[in-house]
Amino acid sequence: MKSYISAFIVGGLICVIAQILMDKTKLTPGRILVAFVTAGTILGALNIYDKVVEIGGAGATVPLPGFGFALAKSTIKEVKEQGVIGIFTGGIKGTAGGIAAVIFFGYIMALIFNPKTKS
Repeated sequence: MKSYISAFIVGGLICVIAQILMDKTKLTPGRILVAFVTAGTILGALNIYDKVVEIGGAGATVPLPGFGFALAKSTIKEVKEQGVIGIFTGGIKGTAGGIAAVIFFGYIMALIFNPKTKS
């Protein structure tokens, strides 16, 4: 039960930060997205985000900084195993499953529902 609460709190704090950035700055949602992924990558490379993941579990790995964290960790692992070529293959190998799932489930939802562009 404690893990659910900590995941809720950590994930909620990440969302609160994003909402504050949207409300109080002129940053667009796209720029906030890029900032969160970049922050997750940098914090993951510096082993700081590891502590957040340890506390928050899925509350830290599912939001956007978690994607950056996965990119950093998988790239570091591949560089250790493959050398310089790991710079190019690490991020792809580490995040391919998540990206494939997003594409698959997005397609399924588009088949079930009637997607429309905003007017």
